[in-house]
Amino acid sequence: VQLQASGGGSVQAGGSLRLSCAASGSIDSIYNMGWYRQAPGKGRELVARRSGPGTTSYADSVKGRFTISGDNAKKMVYLQMDSLKAEDTAVYYCNMDVGQRYGRRSTYWGQGTLVTVSS
Repeated sequence: VQLQASGGGSVQAGGSLRLSCAASGSIDSIYNMGWYRQAPGKGRELVARRSGPGTTSYADSVKGRFTISGDNAKKMVYLQMDSLKAEDTAVYYCNMDVGQRYGRRSTYWGQGTLVTVSS
């Protein structure tokens, strides 16, 4: 299984970006989808998580500004980021918790996409 993240870039504060993450490979089902980020010199933190349609959670720092969505059938997860702030600058990683053949359950990570917000 591979996860490919895209959509990062440079934007001014107040702007918007939309991240996408596509999964490929042997996946029978998707339990959870998420986005994490790691800022320079800091640990990786959860940004948003989706457990199913209408079941989402967000870090307090992004509530009201970021929206996670996904399509299990297409094996895609998205992160719409609005009203970006300089402190949102980080490498963003997508994450999926999936079910595979023989009842196996595994977690996979994308390669990361850099978001830079200038003030």
